[in-house]
Amino acid sequence: MDRPPRLKSHILVAALLRRAEIAGAPAQIVRKGDADAGAVAVKVFLGRIDGAPMARLFLQGLDETGAPAWREPFPGAAPEGKIDALLDKERRFDRDLWIVEIEDRLGRNFLSD
Repeated sequence: MDRPPRLKSHILVAALLRRAEIAGAPAQIVRKGDADAGAVAVKVFLGRIDGAPMARLFLQGLDETGAPAWREPFPGAAPEGKIDALLDKERRFDRDLWIVEIEDRLGRNFLSD
């Protein structure tokens, strides 16, 4: 079974940054990966909750059918330090990884409509 064509990483990231900008959410590329085929990680900083910095993390991958999918390793909000530790591990494992950070108290990731 052939996989559907995949959007190039640099195009996906540019669209993501633009969608966040239009919605008024600051976003930036923290790490550039491979322009064509690098996986993308999206960290959404939620601000401080009960005094602790909290965020959400979305990692690009494939579902059981081989179709592109986003997974959230820590469902819902997690301490920012925990997310940063996982991103460090992912970065060491995958040198082609893109990391995008979005600041949005509503937790929007701008990955879908």
